Amino acid sequence: MVDGAATDDSGSLTARQRRALTTVRSDRVIIATLAGAGLVVSFMQTLVIPIYPRLPGLLDAQPADVSWVLTATLLSAVISTPISGRLGDMFGKRRILLLLLAILVGGSIICAISSTLIPLVIGRAFQGIGIGVVPLGISILRDVIHPRNLGGAVALVSATLGVGGAVGLPLAATIAEFADWHWLFVLATALGLVAIVAVAMVIPVSTLRTGGAFDYPGAVGLAIGLFGIIMAVSKGAEWGWLSPLTLTLLLGGVLVLIGWGVFELRSKNPLIDLRVASRRAVLLTNLASIAVGFAFFVVNASLPLVLEAPVATGYGLGLPLILASLCLMPLGLVMFFMSPVAARLSAARGARTSLILGSAIVAAGFILAIFFLDQVWHVILVSTITGIGVGFAYAAMPTLIMQSVPPHETAAANGLNSVMRTLGSTFSATLVGVILATHVVVTDGGEVPTREGFGWVFVMGATVVLIGLMISLFIPQRVQRYDTSSIPVQREP
Repeated sequence: MVDGAATDDSGSLTARQRRALTTVRSDRVIIATLAGAGLVVSFMQTLVIPIYPRLPGLLDAQPADVSWVLTATLLSAVISTPISGRLGDMFGKRRILLLLLAILVGGSIICAISSTLIPLVIGRAFQGIGIGVVPLGISILRDVIHPRNLGGAVALVSATLGVGGAVGLPLAATIAEFADWHWLFVLATALGLVAIVAVAMVIPVSTLRTGGAFDYPGAVGLAIGLFGIIMAVSKGAEWGWLSPLTLTLLLGGVLVLIGWGVFELRSKNPLIDLRVASRRAVLLTNLASIAVGFAFFVVNASLPLVLEAPVATGYGLGLPLILASLCLMPLGLVMFFMSPVAARLSAARGARTSLILGSAIVAAGFILAIFFLDQVWHVILVSTITGIGVGFAYAAMPTLIMQSVPPHETAAANGLNSVMRTLGSTFSATLVGVILATHVVVTDGGEVPTREGFGWVFVMGATVVLIGLMISLFIPQRVQRYDTSSIPVQREP
């Protein structure tokens, strides 16, 4: 049997299946396919940004309820990513990647035919599950391409987390401006289907599998714990940080995760091997990932506000959404173009060096933003510098993880690292909102954040990134390395 394919009556492979197994796709085609899939799923994260302010009217819903359109995507991404990583290690990364893309397409179809809030939230939750495609794609690279091409490939696919959103935002803004908003999700459906066909035709099947049974109690425990923490952090400002609901969710989530950790350490087939995750290199890389995810969202949350704020505020540049989106495109483009540079630096000096350098560049960009954010070119410069730094860091983190875990745990380990980045973005979104909400000025259009508020946002961002840089300094220069040169690979179109 080949990845679920049937055989002929004699039990042997058919001629078509034998040809499939001997078909060898070039590394470049495989890398391009996985990068394309990564672009598709990262585009889903910014898909609704252009229409978000109009959703209460479009859906006849309250603004507080509409926030679930964003929260549902975040929750499903955080909860499903480590689970899909483990399933990929057990049952085949390509198979689970195709399943995630199919769920994304299903969610896009639900959104495309929705006219009320609840179906849209459900569809967005399904779209969020697709974010696991990126760490799974990185793990597939380790299994199926030549080791000499791995560094650059990992850097490129990892960069798609930023590139897809930055490049896709102007496209989404254009559609939202000149067409019915449902066409956004029609486009998402079409892109998802293209990704499914490309992956099915190009990506080979790895024979590498993890034995044992799936850890259902571990998956439920992790989901409940992360749900409580993410809900408390993302909704705390709305519900009140000291409200019984917020405190119950936060403390309950922490306690559940502590109990989950104890259970995982005793489990024969844990969802996440915490002994591996607690290794110095893995643990410190994941902690640094929180800082990088935090920094990336600082840029995405603050710079669009500066670009679109009315000139009357004294700092706003008064740009329409489409032009503002174009000004932020360099953030994603430089991540793409710097990925091979980051890969070469990691190969020459180690991935740790790339992570440290990337954090330092991001901090420099934030410090610049504290003093220079008054012209359009200032914003573009800050966005570009930050993109360079994030590109170096994103390229380094999966490499550090894969060097420190055995091949059969690659997908689960990369999934956990992706969760750390998402947690950083969640904390960032909350703190940016708190700072801007406490530094406001009243104008004819109502309350708007002050220039001082944005300054404090970037002070906070620089501080967090520098803490991440300090953590990175303690990542071992020499770690136990696992290579893939001896892993047998089955190839099929």
